[in-house]
Amino acid sequence: MDFIIDGFIKAFFLLIHLDPATMSAISATLKVSTIAILISLVLGLPLGFALGYFTFPGKRHIKTLVDTLLALPTVCIGLIIYALISSQGPLGEWNLLFTLTGIAMGLTVLALPIVIAITAATVENIDPELKLTLVSLGAGRHHIVRTCLWEVRYGILAGVVTAFGRVFTEVGIAMMVGGNIKYHTRTMTTAIALETNKGQFADGIALGIVLIIIALCVNFCLSFLRKQ
Repeated sequence: MDFIIDGFIKAFFLLIHLDPATMSAISATLKVSTIAILISLVLGLPLGFALGYFTFPGKRHIKTLVDTLLALPTVCIGLIIYALISSQGPLGEWNLLFTLTGIAMGLTVLALPIVIAITAATVENIDPELKLTLVSLGAGRHHIVRTCLWEVRYGILAGVVTAFGRVFTEVGIAMMVGGNIKYHTRTMTTAIALETNKGQFADGIALGIVLIIIALCVNFCLSFLRKQ
């Protein structure tokens, strides 16, 4: 138990004194997670809404594909992105390997199916009578879409939080694509894994505390929005 108590004491010391390595890992994690989530929302929300709202040929097969991507192992995503952006890959000339941009690409691939699937499932559960009522009142298509989105806003928020949780705590993609380079591509999760294996429990605990605090803040914001 002593090493755990000492670890917490040293962890608070690192956080209070803004240890450069710890702050660098926190900054890198926030950057790649934010970029991945924003891109996933821009692409995933319209696609998820279309998949859940409209009926078209092949819809069932597309839903099956999206659901399959939800279960895609993260190491496979890391392998695919690595192959694409490595020096021998089609995007090799962009020099994205071992960069935060490369990590963000992998995390976007991870988050996008989550946003699409949850948005589609949420939209499909809209009360059919709502659409009929809006049509009977003479509402235009854009007004109907906005009203439907407002009705399912909490479900979509839950999907956003779920996607954020996945990308924020991802290890495999960040390790394979980023290379876990200190002060450059080392994220909180890869730093925790590395420092714990080295016996540096304080560093791991410090970053773990930050992860928990951010998770609590995200869930607090979601609870606040649900009351609005």
